[in-house]
Amino acid sequence: MAEQTLLVSLFQNLLGNGLKYRARDRKPVLSVSAEMVSAGCWRFAVADNGIGIEPEYHDKIFEIFQRLNPASNTEGTGIGLTLCRRIVQRFGDTIWLKSEPGTGTTFFFTLRDGTAPT
Repeated sequence: MAEQTLLVSLFQNLLGNGLKYRARDRKPVLSVSAEMVSAGCWRFAVADNGIGIEPEYHDKIFEIFQRLNPASNTEGTGIGLTLCRRIVQRFGDTIWLKSEPGTGTTFFFTLRDGTAPT
């Protein structure tokens, strides 16, 4: 079971990044989906068609104040994905991503519902 304010923050950060790091040559497309992967465990996916992330940065982006392009004019504090990871880990679950540079990124995370054993 999760706290509503933390879930709101989690989705705001993931969806906000999808808009912030959109590809300038196309309209942004975002999607959110969820599927039950085992009894009481759900896998969520937040996908975008943005600029994507090179594989060597997949772990680095979850570190506090780490940006792929620190010189960019992109607004933000650099803590959004760190916060997302901490929120998901607080509930004993994991977050990861799949990304293709120039095509987009999908962030996945798992959360247990109220029926899952702890």
